[in-house]
Amino acid sequence: MKTNLRAVLGLVLAAVLPAVAGAAPAADADYARTIETWRAQRLQRLTTPDGWLTLIGLHFLQPGANTVGTAPGNSIVLARGPAHFGTVVLSAEGKATVTLNPATGALIDGQSRLSAALDEGKPGKPTLVSCDTVSFYVIDRGGKKALRVKDSAAGRRAHFLGIDSFPTDPAWHIEARWVPFDRPREIPIKNVLGQESPALVLGKAVFERDGRTCELLPIQEGPDEPFFFIISDLTSGDQTYPAGRFLYADPPQGGKIALDFNQAQNPPCAFTPFATCPLPPKENRLQLAVTAGEKKYRGAHE
Repeated sequence: MKTNLRAVLGLVLAAVLPAVAGAAPAADADYARTIETWRAQRLQRLTTPDGWLTLIGLHFLQPGANTVGTAPGNSIVLARGPAHFGTVVLSAEGKATVTLNPATGALIDGQSRLSAALDEGKPGKPTLVSCDTVSFYVIDRGGKKALRVKDSAAGRRAHFLGIDSFPTDPAWHIEARWVPFDRPREIPIKNVLGQESPALVLGKAVFERDGRTCELLPIQEGPDEPFFFIISDLTSGDQTYPAGRFLYADPPQGGKIALDFNQAQNPPCAFTPFATCPLPPKENRLQLAVTAGEKKYRGAHE
C-alpha cells in the first residue's frame, strides 16, 4: 500500500502551522508583561519618599556664610522646613560646611550632630541634613555648589497623577548595530540651566526605521553603568516632553545593542522645575516619531 505523501505533508503542516502562528502572540504577551513590570518598578522608584517628586528647591550657594530656613531674612529661603535651619559656609576652595540651629532637632546623616562637612560623596550618598520631612544636600552643577532641597510630603508627590505611556509595541524593541569608535570621544552636553559639560562616548548605535538610517550616541557614565541615551524625536513637545526623553541600554554584545524605546522615560525635569536635566546632543535628535515609551506628564510641573 503506497503512502500518499501529499496527504501526509498536509497533516504535518496542519499540525505545525497553528503552533507557529501561536508563537508570536505568546511572545508578544510575554514581552508586554515584561514592559508592565518595568513600568511598575519605574513608578515605584519615582514615588519613593526621596524621589524626584519630592524636590522643592535648588539654591546656589554664595561664597561665605549662607543662612538657611523659611524665614524671609535668610540668605536662602526654603519653601518648607524650620524658620532658621542653620548656616552653610562655602569656602574659597568650594568646600561647604553646615552648622545647625540646635532648636530644630535637625540631623546630619541620621545622627544628632550640630556641624559637619557637606560632602557630595558618591552618587546617591551625599551628606544629608534632615528635619522632619525636609532634607537638603550639596550638588555641583557646572562648577557651582547648590543645595538640593527635598520634602517627602511635597505636593507633587502627594498629588502625583501617574505616568501615561504609548501602547506597548514590540516593533520598537530594536536590535541596533554597535559601531565602536577607534578612540573614545568627548561631546558637549548642555543642561536645562544652560551649563555645559563634556561626556564620554565610546561608539554609536545604528538602526533603520521608516526608511531612514538612525544613529544615536550613548553616554558612558561609568564602567559598570548602563549606556545612557538622551534623545528627542518628532513627538517631542507634542505628545512627549519637549526637552526629550532618557533611554538606558545594556552594553553591546557581539556587535549589537538592544534599544527598547518602550522604556523611553521622561527626565526628572518633566515632573519638577528643580531638576537640572541634560539635553539631547544634536546627534540624538531623531527625525522620526518615536510613538513608544512615556508620554508628556499631564500633571502640574510648577
